[in-house]
Amino acid sequence: MTHEDSGHYAAKHPKGTPIDPAIAAALKEKAKDGNISCAAAHKIARQQVASPARVGQIIDLLELRIDKCQLGLFGYHPEKKIVAPSKTASDALESALRPVVTDNRVPCVECWKIADRMDLSRMDVAAACEGLKIKITPCQLGAF
Repeated sequence: MTHEDSGHYAAKHPKGTPIDPAIAAALKEKAKDGNISCAAAHKIARQQVASPARVGQIIDLLELRIDKCQLGLFGYHPEKKIVAPSKTASDALESALRPVVTDNRVPCVECWKIADRMDLSRMDVAAACEGLKIKITPCQLGAF
């Protein structure tokens, strides 16, 4: 959802979708000014033994906004997006990306896996995707 949808994130989910109270409490504790960072959301997912998608769903139901995407794609001020397209991607990185690209899109989780496997930062992988004109979607937390 876009910034125009701010305050209406819960509408993405069926009415009556349950909220796990422990996850909700952890999110509320870490949220600042109605925002929760991508890193904090993922940490809560690990601590609560929940999927990032479930934590993202609860973030929506609480009408919190995710910021500081670990791939640099959204949630930074004032630029919003801080990742810049790399002019060149190494052959190894491009070779790692191509098998997980479908319809010119790569899932966020695959970018993370590639970064870990190749000992790169997540933003380095995102920069390569930007440079190669590969869209990163879907977000593990459901932001996009």
